[in-house]
Amino acid sequence: MTPDAHLTPVIQLRGLTKVYGHGAAAFTALRGIDLTIHRGEFVAIMGPSGSGKSTLMNLLGCLDSPTGGHYDYTGIAVEKLSLNQRSLLRRHAMGFIFQGYNLLPRTSALENVELPLLYRGVSRRDRRELAAQALDSVGLATKLKNTPAEMSGGQQQRVAIARAVVTNPSTLFADEPTGNLDSITTREVMELLTQLNHERGITILLVTHEDDVAAYSHRTIRVKDGLIDSDRLHTPSAA
Repeated sequence: MTPDAHLTPVIQLRGLTKVYGHGAAAFTALRGIDLTIHRGEFVAIMGPSGSGKSTLMNLLGCLDSPTGGHYDYTGIAVEKLSLNQRSLLRRHAMGFIFQGYNLLPRTSALENVELPLLYRGVSRRDRRELAAQALDSVGLATKLKNTPAEMSGGQQQRVAIARAVVTNPSTLFADEPTGNLDSITTREVMELLTQLNHERGITILLVTHEDDVAAYSHRTIRVKDGLIDSDRLHTPSAA
């Protein structure tokens, strides 16, 4: 989707801060972030190690809570949510992809993808059907019974993507999803994410160190010293 396809804000941050520790040992990871992400955007977040980009991603994905400021997710004041409420928001509205895949090693692709549906209380029959459809959508219809050890890194990441989207999330968070992949497989994974953005309208926030990966996005945000250093729209050049 184009960045201005939908003007509905999904994420709004105002003065968001995150401080670790107390007193003399306190470290301020985020120093007051103002940011708006609209529905359907594909956003890359970049920055050097220690810049605060991973902290920002954890806060956006409700994996951590801010120290100060305001985080509005589709009208919900996230900073006011309890731990259990944040967990429910993640489960029902968000999907996650990680560099290390995070698949259960002795479990089939189908069972790995079923897991988020199990947490939602979906029946076994419906879980199987939805998981098989998700694997088919990422090109793995013939790998349902394979365990991670029987698949390549690219195939494992596709399983992870299927698991992330099987619940039809409105927002997908991808943390260095191509960090363990070669250039050819990286392109395949990024083309798949682009397809999910275009065809399903999923809002994607992607953390990466690689300019060629960020080039698939419509917008690149650079974080430095706990602040947004730059925020620019651009035409995807690698799609």
